[in-house]
Amino acid sequence: MPEKTLAELNNCSKADFVAALANIFEYSPWIAEKAADARPFSGVAQLFAAMKAAVDGAGEELRLALIKAHPDLANKTQRDAGLTAESNAEQNSVGLDRLSDAEYEAFERVNNAYREKFGIPYIVCVRRHTKDSILRDFARRLPNDKTTEVATSIAEIGKIAALRVDLLVQGEHPLKVHGRLSTHVLDTHSGRPAAGIAVELVELSNLGLSRVIARAVTNSDGRTDVPLIGGRPVPIGRYELTFSVGPYFAERNVPMSDPPFLDVIPLRFSVSDPEGHLHVPLLVTPWSYGTYRGS
Repeated sequence: MPEKTLAELNNCSKADFVAALANIFEYSPWIAEKAADARPFSGVAQLFAAMKAAVDGAGEELRLALIKAHPDLANKTQRDAGLTAESNAEQNSVGLDRLSDAEYEAFERVNNAYREKFGIPYIVCVRRHTKDSILRDFARRLPNDKTTEVATSIAEIGKIAALRVDLLVQGEHPLKVHGRLSTHVLDTHSGRPAAGIAVELVELSNLGLSRVIARAVTNSDGRTDVPLIGGRPVPIGRYELTFSVGPYFAERNVPMSDPPFLDVIPLRFSVSDPEGHLHVPLLVTPWSYGTYRGS
């Protein structure tokens, strides 16, 4: 979707407004039609609130139709039939287009179990999750009753829509949908920030291949120039952050063993708050290291 400014959306025709926002809620342009009547909006958050109010005020049948407009996750048949561009990008972002055989079988199994019990597709805001956390969420929600799952599905649809609005609309009062994952390295042997340390962030996977999310080198302040993850939610899941400290100390002629006692240091941690700021620092000497949960 091409980006729009809030001013453009406030001043365009109703037809153009609906065309621009038709797939904020999957295959449900009626939501944009209702929101158009509430213009002008003073900010992006107010625009989204009007769209959400249209959903909240809709009847049960219309809300069920909105739920059923969403595709099953990682469903090859639905992909071939044609997802919306937004759904396709969202599923690809979490790697649902690159599943291992074991992951595909797991998704197919839980999709079928969920549909058999509730008669609706399982919906989750995939940009806030990793593949592993989606499968855990499936397991947590499957024991629920249908009333609970309908309400949960509508809430997840709202999260999906908020991220789509954030990607599409530029203006005042943006939605608070971004998180941040950052790091820094402190050389406690020399009492200064550690510059020039190679850092790699990997998303861990139980059933498939782990994947590299970011690579960076620390700057003169011991930090990366940009967050390891920023400008989007930090997906719920397990990660490994590695620091190549051996070359750093060797280049500074710090006395070390041969081979170095500490060469590459891995830190494993989990993310539970996609919209929060998680800071994972490293305090290091040639013989020891420590970390803590910062923010």
